[in-house]
Amino acid sequence: MSYHNPPTTPRKSATFDDYTLSEIRRAAATGIYDIRGAGSKRKVPHFDDLLFLGASISRYPLEGYRERCGTNVVLGSRHARKPIELKIPITIAGMSFGSLSGPAKEALGRGATLSGTSTTTGDGGMTEEERGHSKTLVYQYLPSRYGMNPRDLRRADAIEVVVGQGAKPGGGGMLLGQKISDRVAEMRTLPKGIDQRSACRHPDWTGPDDLEIKILELREITDWEKPIYVKVGGARPYYDTALAVKAGADVVVLDGMQGGTAATQEVFIEHVGQPTLACIRPAVKALQDLGMHRKVQLIVSGGIRNGADVAKALALGVDAVSIGTAALVALGDNDPRWEEEYQKLGATAGAYDDWHEGKDPAGITTQDPELMKRVDPVAAGRRLANYLKVMTLEAQTIARACGKNSLHNLEPEDLVALTIEAAAMAGVPLAGTNWTPGKNGF
Repeated sequence: MSYHNPPTTPRKSATFDDYTLSEIRRAAATGIYDIRGAGSKRKVPHFDDLLFLGASISRYPLEGYRERCGTNVVLGSRHARKPIELKIPITIAGMSFGSLSGPAKEALGRGATLSGTSTTTGDGGMTEEERGHSKTLVYQYLPSRYGMNPRDLRRADAIEVVVGQGAKPGGGGMLLGQKISDRVAEMRTLPKGIDQRSACRHPDWTGPDDLEIKILELREITDWEKPIYVKVGGARPYYDTALAVKAGADVVVLDGMQGGTAATQEVFIEHVGQPTLACIRPAVKALQDLGMHRKVQLIVSGGIRNGADVAKALALGVDAVSIGTAALVALGDNDPRWEEEYQKLGATAGAYDDWHEGKDPAGITTQDPELMKRVDPVAAGRRLANYLKVMTLEAQTIARACGKNSLHNLEPEDLVALTIEAAAMAGVPLAGTNWTPGKNGF
């Protein structure tokens, strides 16, 4: 008697999945590594792995539409004569003119101003549209020194010394030649149409002692008025935060690996740095150990998407958050209405990350004059303001449910984690237990 065994379903490798196989083939065909924009696409522990414990009998909630829940935050009160006062603890991250179009930068300034918060210049200098439409503008001081001049340092409301970025800690930025227009070339003192790569470290200092000298120079240039931020990528958050504080920073900006970038090697984006959630507790601990928590403000960025993310970050000890990718989406980037054009570029609206190519159908990450016309800075700024309003309302809703009359009164005690990894990273108990991994040696 013979038996016929039905064929089994072919099984693909989890290690060599379809994307990995396609990348091997691409590398074999071209001999160059892949460059892309956006941030990490791998799944890592994130704010979704945390839950709030709302009030019931043991805690007393606030009435949603009757009792106030404060959102204001002051940044830079340690040394600056003119610290920044914001209505909401959500700021706009640095994204350069060059990477973004002029209308997009203007829209970011308009949206931030409508919301009572700040926006940031990014690499490449300060544009007049951005300064003119930004009530509060942070000027990034990067290793490249592109567009840097004392006049614009004085025109800014704060200065952010960029040491690292979450998408590429230890690496420099890229801007391909097709995005270096006449105006971008003039602002950056670069030849038009030639690829550029920003330096990965500052040319005039190599360590924390030199950073202290540089911060003093910046304070003297700006007459000690402007808050000085120091931005680091999520690599060694405890020590980097401590050294930034000792060097004299008013504010530390910490960017996790979910933070985006205009362009860099994909191997950087996916394999260097730590998740945002893993970076917060060590940075807060460094501030606490130095007796500087709440005296030096901590801003966290990298994958912030909604009011729940904002509330969770603040509960873990952060003073404010910063958004980049989400702000671009609010302006209109990755919009499905341009799907047909995204597909012509070999992409799709939800996965489009070829920002460095300068062909963005939405007109946001491009220098193409025709594509840029698709961005209405006034309407886009209004959309960004709407988004920031919703994020703030969501965070307030959560805070009231936890019985807090200010977003800044949220605390780790209000949180539990859904996974052991998230519990260990955030330093909060695993849901349904009183066990915090790593606490008391366990």
